Amino acid sequence: MTVLQSSLDRGMDQVSSRLVESSTRSSRNAMAEIDWDLPLDPTMYACRPEWSALYGTEYWDELTTEQRIRLTRYEFASVMTIGIWFEMMLQEMIIRDQRSADYHSSEFQFAMTEVADECRHSLMFALASQKMVGASYHPSRRVARMGKVFMNTAKNEVAYAGILIAEEILDVMQRGSIGDDTVLPMIHTVNEIHVLEESRHMRFAREQVRGSMAGVGRLRRETSAVLVALGAEMIVLNLVRPQAFVDAGLDKHRAVGAMLSNEHRHRMLRSGCVHLMQFLDEVGLLTPSAEKIYRRTHLL
Repeated sequence: MTVLQSSLDRGMDQVSSRLVESSTRSSRNAMAEIDWDLPLDPTMYACRPEWSALYGTEYWDELTTEQRIRLTRYEFASVMTIGIWFEMMLQEMIIRDQRSADYHSSEFQFAMTEVADECRHSLMFALASQKMVGASYHPSRRVARMGKVFMNTAKNEVAYAGILIAEEILDVMQRGSIGDDTVLPMIHTVNEIHVLEESRHMRFAREQVRGSMAGVGRLRRETSAVLVALGAEMIVLNLVRPQAFVDAGLDKHRAVGAMLSNEHRHRMLRSGCVHLMQFLDEVGLLTPSAEKIYRRTHLL
């Protein structure tokens, strides 16, 4: 073992130990905190209106307040249920990565804590989306196949950078609605719990990526950077499913077109992902080829 690798391992163990302690002190349980039988206020949104995929478009301007509220609820149900699909993939990658680990290490202990967190988050998202609209969404068959390939093949920096990006994008969207008094109290709690616990998951993923990228060659760095960027593109393009627009009572083709060309949404994504892009640049995963993908996905 090299001196560098030994130092990285010690750093990972120290970070993991602190994360385990933090989880013990401050983890929360949506099953106990949220009154799932409480009626929802029909005048409240599911996200800050500015985070709707259609906000800032002509289509949004044509909608009544009631239609806008309904739209955000279906949009957020899509984000949450697609989030479940991503989180289940992330759990499988973490379990595979830790299968041969030292089970007494802090790294293994926090990895299992993260899997347990993700299970609770998935249940929380499922209950919240069911409560709001009763609809559940899945990615297209093509994306589902791509996701399965990614899940079964990604490892080291590709796996953990993919985990980091999925968590960062959800975090940005949820953090943007915390504290907004037009948003449903139930969603406030969902967002607060997820943002709190995902902050630990993102720290863990960053340390894993740093460790994996230490001393890698140019070919591996270039390949990994592109694979991670393609994973990010898959996430961004699938969070709000076209069927969610249909279920909200909108014209699917017009709504999807408005979302894809929405400059306001693009700016919100770029500003929310500044720190993510800085981190990827820091560890060598923001190569020119990867940059092209992030720019067309409006993350950069």
